[in-house]
Amino acid sequence: MSERIVTMINAEQIAARVKELGAEIAREYKDRNLVLIVVLKGSFVFAADLARAVDIPLRVDFLGVRSYGEGTETSGVVQITQDLSRPIAGEDVVIVEDIVDTGLTIAHLMDLFRTRAPRSVKVCALLHKPARAKVAVKVDYLGFTIDDKFVVGYGLDFAEKHRNLPFIGVVERT
Repeated sequence: MSERIVTMINAEQIAARVKELGAEIAREYKDRNLVLIVVLKGSFVFAADLARAVDIPLRVDFLGVRSYGEGTETSGVVQITQDLSRPIAGEDVVIVEDIVDTGLTIAHLMDLFRTRAPRSVKVCALLHKPARAKVAVKVDYLGFTIDDKFVVGYGLDFAEKHRNLPFIGVVERT
């Protein structure tokens, strides 16, 4: 069985939307203490472009989580694989996530971060797949809403492959 990747969202569309998201976040947080919390690994490409598009001083930190393993279905169990390097108490936090599908990871992170006393917590996601939602979560800054397809590229992977693609694509098996 072979596979091919069909473009869903091209690099130009992504770049334009990330620029818009960055400008929106910069307007909202222009006089505040902004921390972008990047959810690893899938969000690293999106977060790098987003951070450059937010034209105000900010701090970036990283949080490693795992809920997929090697497959295409979430396990439903969110495991923290790398915690933040500094406290977030009193700071305005934007969680940067590659994709919100079931909502379980974001719901877990929102609960976790509330215990750490930030001034505020919002969510910025490149992709949202509402057809797979198991819990309702608010995505404050959203790149694109997509259909229920397994996507790769721009940081998202399938068994650790395809993260380096400059677009979002759908894996088709032939």
